[in-house]
Amino acid sequence: MSAQRKATGSSRRAASGPTSRKAGKPPKSWPKRILKWGLLAGLAFFLLGCAAFAYGYASTTIPDPNKDFEAQTTTVYYRDGHHQIGTFATQNRTIIPLADVPQNVQDAVVAAEDRSFYTNKGIDPKGIARAIFSNASGNSTQGASTITQQYVKIFYLSSERTVTRKIKEAFLSLKLQQEQSKQQILQGYLNTIYFGRGAYGIQAAAQAYFGVDAKNLNLKQGAVLASVLNSPEYFDPSRSAAAKQALLGRYQYVLGGMAKMGAITAAQADQAKQALPPFPHKKVESQYAGQKGYMLELVKAELRKQHFSDAEIEGGGLKVVSTFDRGAMKAAEKGVADNRPTGKKFKDLHVGVASVDPKTGALRGFFAGQDYLKSNGATNWAKTATAPGSAFKAFALSAGIKDGFSLKSTFDGDSPYVYPNKKDTVQNEGPGTGTDYGPHVDLIKASEESINTAFVDLTASMVHGPRKIMDTAIAMGVPADAPGLAPESGISLGSASISPIDMANAYGTIADGGKAKSWHVLSKVTNAKGDTVYTNKDDVKVVLPFDVTRDVSYALQQVVKNGTGKAALDLGRPAAGKTGTATDNAGHVRSSWFVGYTPQLSTAVMYVRGDGNDPLDNYLPAPYIYFGAGYPAHTWTDVMKRALEGSPIVDFPPPANLKATNNSAGHAPLPSFTPSPTPSPTPSPSPSPSQTPTPTLTPTPTPTDRPTPPGGGGGGICVPGPCPPSDSSSPSPNGNGNANNGPPPSPSP
Repeated sequence: MSAQRKATGSSRRAASGPTSRKAGKPPKSWPKRILKWGLLAGLAFFLLGCAAFAYGYASTTIPDPNKDFEAQTTTVYYRDGHHQIGTFATQNRTIIPLADVPQNVQDAVVAAEDRSFYTNKGIDPKGIARAIFSNASGNSTQGASTITQQYVKIFYLSSERTVTRKIKEAFLSLKLQQEQSKQQILQGYLNTIYFGRGAYGIQAAAQAYFGVDAKNLNLKQGAVLASVLNSPEYFDPSRSAAAKQALLGRYQYVLGGMAKMGAITAAQADQAKQALPPFPHKKVESQYAGQKGYMLELVKAELRKQHFSDAEIEGGGLKVVSTFDRGAMKAAEKGVADNRPTGKKFKDLHVGVASVDPKTGALRGFFAGQDYLKSNGATNWAKTATAPGSAFKAFALSAGIKDGFSLKSTFDGDSPYVYPNKKDTVQNEGPGTGTDYGPHVDLIKASEESINTAFVDLTASMVHGPRKIMDTAIAMGVPADAPGLAPESGISLGSASISPIDMANAYGTIADGGKAKSWHVLSKVTNAKGDTVYTNKDDVKVVLPFDVTRDVSYALQQVVKNGTGKAALDLGRPAAGKTGTATDNAGHVRSSWFVGYTPQLSTAVMYVRGDGNDPLDNYLPAPYIYFGAGYPAHTWTDVMKRALEGSPIVDFPPPANLKATNNSAGHAPLPSFTPSPTPSPTPSPSPSPSQTPTPTLTPTPTPTDRPTPPGGGGGGICVPGPCPPSDSSSPSPNGNGNANNGPPPSPSP
């Protein structure tokens, strides 16, 4: 029995042994194992994601804004400070506070772009996920960005379509949401986003689409601007009828969204949905069209001269008040249009005009040539230097009277004039060897008829005459580095190249009693904060005695009353001026001028052709001639008449009638001289001016291969070769001819 129990017990233990090892530990199925490890992995990834997010958020800092979107538009105005000429801008934008944006415009933008703007945390997780998936699939990045995300992308990042940029955008949006209020973000967005038509920001957009400031936008206009944000080019109503119809659909969607948000009532939305607001005619011309491009270029150049950086000019939000007068600018343009010949034949004819305020040196008006856009801004003929010919004689006259000669002093008016070297000559305009005016003509007659020989004799009769004339011209406003300007015996005949602006400014020195100023185009500059950062201060220098300018003005008035400038009589008010016609060695007219002034305004008019050196003779048609007395004088009169319309008539001071103190032989006044502009025909015997030695220092040999100065010559015809030097510092002119600025006059008896 004992054996049986043992056997039984042994059998039970043997049978139950394996069963007891598996009891309580049933084998697990593979799906459960996968689920378990999947949950563990998911938890790990979640924790890693949280850690990565925490690290990314903590390490994210708000970067510096993109410079282009921090910049503000610099605006340039006429002298009135109200009418705008144009802008300088990296982008067309004017930053304004949110308070200047009507609430219904703010609501329209929110309804169009991000209806959860005021409640979301700055990001759209679904939009981010959709964008990442689309990008990973090789498709374009999807939208659905919040206003905050759009603002971050444009203001701080870029528009590149990458996952990295999208993730960075999300972190920055979250960070910005914590550091700025919704109002600050919306203000930044509205000043940054692109609305089409070159307009960045709500202020520029309001002007571009409706011609009003943002603060004056109404509900319908605001809804339009909010609508075009979705696709500015596609929804631009000026593009096509289809674009306008598409805009209407988007516009109605925005108004509906505003009603759903409670920003407006359903009735207001329904009423506004019926039609788009009226759109002003879109200006197709660029802000640089016409003369404005030249104006802005002059302003920019002077801003740089006054040490404004390009960054300040292009994006500093400056308000620049220029010296340009709207009336004077129109007068110059209209005066040229109504007087120059037209047609294909004259497409290469160029006219430069400049009007300067003689009291301040401010450039009030100018005409630079053809439309800035058509010429690509290549040549501003108002500031292009060419030879003014006999218009330069005003500087010789000023130097001569300052040196001690008087209006009564007489000089050799016969042609040709023989230089003291007995070899070289200069002649007047006229048949053969030129018109003879007599051996003794006073400076009034010499100015009236623009007698070359008399002015060359005047130059030779002064000690270091060429140098004195050059120094006087520079002091009066002629650039010291003017091409061809040198102390040579023919300097008075105008072979140096000078621009109309500089000529008008230099003549303005006479008009203002001998007070010279640098011409300028800037009046005042304020920065984006409204602080004045620049105000022009006139740099006035007295360079001529007042009595000298009184006599010079008297002589130049006689040019208008009795001489080659008679066309200017049509101005109907006192005027003084001088004709100028520059010719080359072959006698062809290369430039034609009239420069003159009233006490209020000094204006220069220049006619040239081609590159400034092509001949005008046998080119300009009737009714005027191609000399300075023709087209230039008539154009000058028209320009001045328009520019001075409504201004009071102001008289010049009477002549001082200075007595001659320069006792150079042969220049005594005629015994029968009277204030009449016509001198007595009976001269007193006097030594020939040609026998008066020309004072010189050590002469410099005359080069024979000197090129013609730019713009032609005007330095007098010297026979058989170049005019001799009269000062040691420069070679002589190259014998360029000078017309007498009008029809050949009859010889004096």
